Amino acid sequence: MRTITLAPGERLNPGQLTRKGVLPQQIVDSARDIVATVRAEGDAAVRRYCRDFDGVDLAQFRLPQEQIDAALEGLDPAFLAALEKAAAQIRAFHQREVTQSWFTTRADGTMLGVKVTPVAAAGIYVPGGRAQYPSTVLMNAIPAKVAGVERVVMVTPPQKDAAPGSAPISPYTLAAAKLAGVDEIYTVGGAQAVAALAYGTESIPRVDKITGPGNAYVAAAKQLVSGDVGIDMVAGPSEVCVLADATAQPAVVAADLMAQAEHDPLAACYLVTCDAAFAAEVERCVDLIMAQTPRADITGASLANEGQIIVAADVAAAVEAVNTIAPEHLELHCADALGLLGRIRNAGAIFVGAWSSEPLGDYVAGPNHTLPTGGTALFSNPLSVEDFVKRSSVICYTPEGLMADAPATQRLAQAEGLWAHALSAGLRRRMIEQGENSVAPDALAAADLTAVAWPEDAPAVVADGASFSPKGDAPAPAPAGSAPSAGARAGEGA
Repeated sequence: MRTITLAPGERLNPGQLTRKGVLPQQIVDSARDIVATVRAEGDAAVRRYCRDFDGVDLAQFRLPQEQIDAALEGLDPAFLAALEKAAAQIRAFHQREVTQSWFTTRADGTMLGVKVTPVAAAGIYVPGGRAQYPSTVLMNAIPAKVAGVERVVMVTPPQKDAAPGSAPISPYTLAAAKLAGVDEIYTVGGAQAVAALAYGTESIPRVDKITGPGNAYVAAAKQLVSGDVGIDMVAGPSEVCVLADATAQPAVVAADLMAQAEHDPLAACYLVTCDAAFAAEVERCVDLIMAQTPRADITGASLANEGQIIVAADVAAAVEAVNTIAPEHLELHCADALGLLGRIRNAGAIFVGAWSSEPLGDYVAGPNHTLPTGGTALFSNPLSVEDFVKRSSVICYTPEGLMADAPATQRLAQAEGLWAHALSAGLRRRMIEQGENSVAPDALAAADLTAVAWPEDAPAVVADGASFSPKGDAPAPAPAGSAPSAGARAGEGA
């Protein structure tokens, strides 16, 4: 691991970090070609890419429902118990995130609010390269189902060595999909899977939102289709930052750094401390534990190339270094871990105290493990129920409410030179003041519509609203209808 020692008063500069930044252009270009080809050729292109990249010639992409239904049969009981516990705790946590629709009514009868609606279909990408990730299935599918998404689709690369007649994906991944409530499974991976989800093919209907991690080609494809379909984030290599003082156990910190390093040779690992001797002891423990890990090549490459130790002069500089790194995962191995929590501004997930092992969050704690990487925790959030819902503003005026707000609307539209904007409010105001016949075509033909649009109201009228005195056949000041329940959940109510 490379060491950066900060002098008293010195702050960590983002340029001192080893992050690679944007996706390599060669990968983006390749992903663009794949996405365009799938969009143009559909199933034929997907099948060709599966054969070329995965070495599998699939007769059909969708996994038969009977294989999903039988997913829990014959599983190792201990694994199933762990999976069920994880699913229950992830579901319980995300149920706390559910946002309700809400509505409020002003004194003049105008109703305003927010209607929360789940997306109709979500696609989750589950990697299948170096390892199988049933936890990724749970972390993506469960919040989608909690949000109320009707159709949750999973795509994952097919396994080349699957036994004849068996599902061409890991039984652990399949079991997680069953427990999480996944509705459809397609054994397609890579950029071609992202393109199929985004645009649809003859056999893979499109979705509205795509979430889940993947390799650089998957990340590039998600970036390319964003805007045509929603995405959660463009995820980079995984990362952990450990902020530790001398009260931490060096071997435990070493194991926590290695837990992230074993994901990927590009995984980034940061140790921030004020104690150089402690950092040296952590490195010694890494060497000791490395001798027994079955993933020494991956772990060693990550720590050697992407590992950094930041030795700060004081706690304030150490905390500022953490906020500069803005890590995906942050562990606080400090005597006053809870006291430091309020000073952390940028982190995807914060593990507070020596007992809060980051892998607990990866699997069973409950909060989502799909987190912002590469410093994007400066402005991004973990995956949540909110990623699978849309919020629509609801605006329902009464005639009385229209008269209260029309003058200000017309004056602002006049300032922006938007005549028809002002006229839209002005015609309604005219109808209330003079009756419905005043907006009949013949009446308008003889009217000065600029005076209707821009009536040059007095400041008091603009501020307080026009007098509400409906004439004759003007609409009565009744609300448009009964307001939906203020507690309506996603997909419920009006």
